Amino acid sequence: MFKAVLFDMDGVIVDTEPLHRKAYYQMFDAVNIEVSEALYASYTGQSTFNICESVIAHFKLHLGPRTLVDMKRDNFKTLFENDSSLQLLEGALELIKDYHRHGMTLVLASSASMNNINRIFERFDLNPYFVGKVSGADLKASKPDPEIFVKAAELSGHSKNECMVIEDSTNGINAAKAAEIFCIGYDALHSKDQDYSNADLVISNFDEISVKNLANLSLSRAV
Repeated sequence: MFKAVLFDMDGVIVDTEPLHRKAYYQMFDAVNIEVSEALYASYTGQSTFNICESVIAHFKLHLGPRTLVDMKRDNFKTLFENDSSLQLLEGALELIKDYHRHGMTLVLASSASMNNINRIFERFDLNPYFVGKVSGADLKASKPDPEIFVKAAELSGHSKNECMVIEDSTNGINAAKAAEIFCIGYDALHSKDQDYSNADLVISNFDEISVKNLANLSLSRAV
């Protein structure tokens, strides 16, 4: 049986992607560039800083990445504070409570900045359920680099083979597998143009990985 769960945030716990998308495209418009759907999708799961570095390199912009990061984050903060439609994804809170109630250790491992992570956790009162949070924005490398999940596993206090990751992006899944941690790919309606082929298990409903169903999954892995 797994003892720790390493959660991604955007696209797994809460769907902030529409707000991030608006914030990024406001930034793209401000610097007069046109980012295709395919290019934008390739950035999913990466930190804002890495995305801005990639944008500057791709479009040969004469700007520093920090300038773009600040623009994007200011846009997101405004949208976050004024969009009352933002809610947790269906079944996410129930799954978190189920794991916590059964003594599982929960750690957040998100590419979002710690400020954005804390905004979400305070808005939806998630802090009581998690022992720690890791922001990819504070690390040297972004997903698909495994660093974020290696650190999250260490923070959980459990060995990697006692941990599992829940991810919705290609980059996140590849990061989990590079860290040699069992990975569940959450393929929901809001996830677009992502590759789940490297995930150990792909689900579309959180009921599939309730504690009760995880026991059966762990048992099948041991056979």
